[in-house]
Amino acid sequence: MQTISHPAKLESLNFAMYTDLFIDFDDTLYDTHGNAVIALRELYAALQLGRWFDDASLFYNEYWKANIDLWTRYAKGKITREYLIVERFRRPLSFGRGLEPTEQFCLAASDRFLELCSSKPGLVDGARELMDYLKAKGYRMHMCSNGFHEVQYKKLRACGLYDYFDTIVLSEDAGANKPSPQFFDYAVGCTHAQKGTILMIGDNFQTDIIGAKRYGLDTAYFNRYPEYPAPEAPTYVVTALCELMDIL
Repeated sequence: MQTISHPAKLESLNFAMYTDLFIDFDDTLYDTHGNAVIALRELYAALQLGRWFDDASLFYNEYWKANIDLWTRYAKGKITREYLIVERFRRPLSFGRGLEPTEQFCLAASDRFLELCSSKPGLVDGARELMDYLKAKGYRMHMCSNGFHEVQYKKLRACGLYDYFDTIVLSEDAGANKPSPQFFDYAVGCTHAQKGTILMIGDNFQTDIIGAKRYGLDTAYFNRYPEYPAPEAPTYVVTALCELMDIL
């Protein structure tokens, strides 16, 4: 593992020659969490959830707990997209006093939330600068995401990154989520990339890094929380997107 944290030591590192970059989107480039925090507040106001909640933080906290659990299970193929969409709102809404979160209500909340989320342009610090740099260097860039098809394209256009990518690889098209080998088989096939010249970049160790590493790809782990070290060694670790420029 090569950790990029001391630029003065970079001359001692031997970097591979990459031509194709598989890049995760959510919370690697696109500030999914930050944008969702804003959208969740807007949703709370739009649905007038204060009628059932004395404290909005109860709704927000329960939403995030449900969302993390459900996306983890979805990535492992344990639940369906349809279940995730309903359940991530049914759980927090069930804490509302006197509120009965029917499936119809949860679906309506989800539709509104996704509409609000997908219109937000917020990026992770350094994302646009990194993409400009990589584009100028001539890398072929392929977005690799487990996100929903209709939402990801809206978010790409909202944040202005759509034109940077040569290929958009989504789990719904692959028929499997990262970290499944089926996802990476599909990504390699549709990008016509060679495994030895691919670098997978992502912030989620389980879905992005473990999946790619076990498939035989080099990996760059964007560890946004360095107080929690990686459980096993990727090829590179960075704690800021700008550090990828020292690799690439």
